[in-house]
Amino acid sequence: MNISSSKQLSNGISIPRLGLGVYKVPDDQVYDTVSNALDLGYRHIDTASFYGNEEGVGKAVRNSGIPREDIFVTSKVWNDDHGYEKALKAFEQSMEKLGFDYLDLFLIHWPVPEVFPDTWKALEETNKSEHVRAIGVSNFLDHHLEELSKTASEMPVIDQIELHPKLLQTSTVAYCREHNIAVESWSPLGRAKYLDDPLLVKMAIKYNKSVAQLIIRWHLENDFIVIPKSTNASRQKENADVFDFEIATEDMNFMNKMNEDFRVGSHPNTIKRF
Repeated sequence: MNISSSKQLSNGISIPRLGLGVYKVPDDQVYDTVSNALDLGYRHIDTASFYGNEEGVGKAVRNSGIPREDIFVTSKVWNDDHGYEKALKAFEQSMEKLGFDYLDLFLIHWPVPEVFPDTWKALEETNKSEHVRAIGVSNFLDHHLEELSKTASEMPVIDQIELHPKLLQTSTVAYCREHNIAVESWSPLGRAKYLDDPLLVKMAIKYNKSVAQLIIRWHLENDFIVIPKSTNASRQKENADVFDFEIATEDMNFMNKMNEDFRVGSHPNTIKRF
């Protein structure tokens, strides 16, 4: 496994296992952030309309000198763009900002009650075109996925959820694995809230790695796709330097039992209809 390693999704396309998230990266900084990551070998960039930086992401990808087909780009439809027609329009706006002919992955950002099934129909429509290679969801729990399955013509290929050692989301992960939906981790380091955990620090020292590197490796060994965010080139390099070691079984078992249902983001069940 290396930075080029990918996972095949249920529709047959492949997604790099390690990517760069750009949440809260201002548009005037995201160009350099993405350019640095691409120079380091990253080939997976995760953005969203809500982030307000699609233009900078698109420009960095287009100016990178790397063939477009070698870079996997994700964007998402925001909460106030739910509904069939609004979601289709939002997709067109994202594509215009990105400046792409196609998008690799298009997601519903949050499961807004009552309306996300219609929004999914819009994503299915985009997927019938040549402009979207794969469609999925973000922040859907197992009960949201089950509700979606009642009306969907096709199920998501991926569910991007908040996931880290202190938030294991076992029921949603189990549902995804049972239904061949890949799991992608956002906020994979818990927004650095517990990188000073004494037991994780001790464990990381054993591998001559940082706690952040240890946790990113934990995601990969659990077969999660992982998108840590950093605007700093040296930190991006550190986050990618996780392919030269393996976590021992006893340490994986320990980390797999760290769950405290500790969220750094919103709970999907608290999302209200706009």
